[in-house]
Order: sequence, then structure tokens, then C-alpha cells
Amino acid sequence: MMHLRELARSDVPLINRWRQDRALTDGLGAPHRHIGVEVDEAWFEAYLSRRGTDVRCAICRDGQADPVGLVSLIGIDPVYRHAEFHILLGEHGAQGQGIGTAATIAMLRHGFFDLNLHRIFLYVLDSNQAAARVYEKAGFTREGTLREAAYKNGEYRDLVVMAVLRSEFKAT
Repeated sequence: MMHLRELARSDVPLINRWRQDRALTDGLGAPHRHIGVEVDEAWFEAYLSRRGTDVRCAICRDGQADPVGLVSLIGIDPVYRHAEFHILLGEHGAQGQGIGTAATIAMLRHGFFDLNLHRIFLYVLDSNQAAARVYEKAGFTREGTLREAAYKNGEYRDLVVMAVLRSEFKAT
């Protein structure tokens, strides 16, 4: 169905196009910003210097090299053994096909069994029920709500904190 590979410099223009798509960014906790490709090129360079604490992968359909999304573990902490999870399915045709769930599970497997993490957490907009369902299918549980912690389209929105512990994760 899909495979992960490390993000490549050649992926930056595509990621930049996704970041300009308001239909995609409206579902994220971060505000929509008009980001030039040179900003994303600098973001990629910064990632290369943080490969010890960040893992950023392209989500590709099996047999294809071009990504349909991006999945990351960022801020990997070697003492607490935790990291923050991010995912973006940038190609609209990839949504609703189980690719997001498969990519989430693959990244959790990598975090728990390759990187020896103990806890992986995320923040999701309270209104993004589709994403919350994907995360629950992968094993995340709701831990709480950060009230009015995100500013989206002129209003403050709640963010839900979700996490999964290694002991709770089922790799199948």
C-alpha cells in the first residue's frame, strides 16, 4: 500500500505546494501561512542538522517514488524517550484510503522498535475528527484538551492532546 523513505531535498517544492493549500492547512493546528519555497528550503536544511532529534519521512505509494504525504517524529528526547508526531497527507487522492493509518503505524513502529521511544504524542484540532479516528486506530488515546490553544481562521480553537505508550502499541 505505502512505504516510508527519508525526506529528500527534491521533495521540498511539493511540500511547499501542500503548505499553500488552505484545504489542507485548515485541518492543522498551525495557522495558514504563505511560505515561499526558499523558506521551505531553509526548513529542510535545518532538518538535516537535527537528524539526531527529528525523523522526517515521505509517504509514498508502493512502487512510486513521489510522495503523497509527510510523516515525522520531532523533538526526540533521549532522557524522557518521547517525541511529537506529525502527519500530512498532501495529495487529496491519498486521503480516505488507509494510507494515513498505515503511515502512522509504520512511524510508531519505527519510533518504538528502532528508536526505543517510550511515548509518542500529538496535538490535533478538536474539529478534525477524521484525523482523531486515524490516530485512535493506530493506538493513540486522548489525554486532555488545551483550551483555545490554536488560532485558526479568525478564532481560537481547542487542541486535543493524544499519546500512545510503547506498552500500549500493537504493531499489527
